[in-house]
Amino acid sequence: MGYLFLLISLFAGTLKGYCGKKTSGYTGSIGNAVFANTIRMFLCVLIGFVLILATEDPHVLIPSPTLLLISALSGVSSAVFVVTWLISVKRSAYMMLDIFLMLGVLIPLTASSIFFSEPIKPTQWVGIGVLFIAVVIMYSYNNTIKTKLTLPSLVLLLICGAANGVADFSQKLFTRCIPNGSAMAFNFYTYVFAALVLLVAYAATRKMAPNTGKSDQKKILVYVFIMALCLFANSYFKTLAAGYLSAVLLYPLSQGCAFILSAIMSAVLFKEKLTHKAVIGMITAFAGLLIINLL
Repeated sequence: MGYLFLLISLFAGTLKGYCGKKTSGYTGSIGNAVFANTIRMFLCVLIGFVLILATEDPHVLIPSPTLLLISALSGVSSAVFVVTWLISVKRSAYMMLDIFLMLGVLIPLTASSIFFSEPIKPTQWVGIGVLFIAVVIMYSYNNTIKTKLTLPSLVLLLICGAANGVADFSQKLFTRCIPNGSAMAFNFYTYVFAALVLLVAYAATRKMAPNTGKSDQKKILVYVFIMALCLFANSYFKTLAAGYLSAVLLYPLSQGCAFILSAIMSAVLFKEKLTHKAVIGMITAFAGLLIINLL
C-alpha cells in the first residue's frame, strides 16, 4: 500500500514541478516568488479544510501540542523550500534542483536512523552511494547546458535541498509520534504555518515584486491553483506512505524516481538537451534505486 501512495505522490509532484517551471518566467524576483507561494499555501489550507469537512470528523482539527509542533516544523521548512525552489528553477537547469533534493535525502535517513532506530543495511548504503554518483554525473551535465553555478545560486540550492529534507523528516516524525493521527489534519496545519510564514515574508519583500500584466496574473493564478492541488496531494500521500515504508526505502525511492521523471519531462517539455551524460546519470540513478529496494 505504501508504494501505491508513493506513486500517487510522485505523479502529483511531477505535475507540480511542470507548473512551477512554467510560472518561473513570471516569478523570477523574490517578491513575486513569495507572493505566488503565499497564494498557493492559502489555497492548500482551503483545500485541506474542505477535504477534512467532507471526509473526516471535524474534531481532528482540534490539535494537540505535539501535532502543532511537528506541523510547525513541517510548515516552516516547506515555506523555505517552495520559495527557494521557485527562484532556483529559473537560475539552473530543472534537473539541477533534483540533484540537491537528492542530497537532502540524507536528513530524513540519518534522523530516522538516530531517533527511530530504523536500520539501514550495508547494501542500501551502497545504493545511496550509487545515487550520489548519479548526482555528480548530472552536475557535470548541468554545466554543459547552463552556465556554471554562481555562489548565490549554490547557496539557494543547498537551502532548498536541506529544507526539503527537514520537511520529509517531519512526515516520518508525525507517523511515529502520532501513529493514529489524521494525516489530513497534519497537512492542513502544515500549510497553515507555511502560509503564515510566507505572508510575513511577502510583507517584507513586496516592494521587490515588479508589476505584472493582467494576462500574466491570470496565468500565474491558474498555475498556482493547479500547483496547490498537486502540492497537497503530493504531501498527503507521501505522509501516508511514511506510515508504511521505512525512511531508507521511502525517501531515496521518492527522490530518485522524481529525479528520473524530471529528466524525462525536462527533455520532452522544456527541450533541455539529453546528452550521453544525462542518460548515464539516469541509468545510474535507476541502478541505485534497484540496489536500495531489492538487495
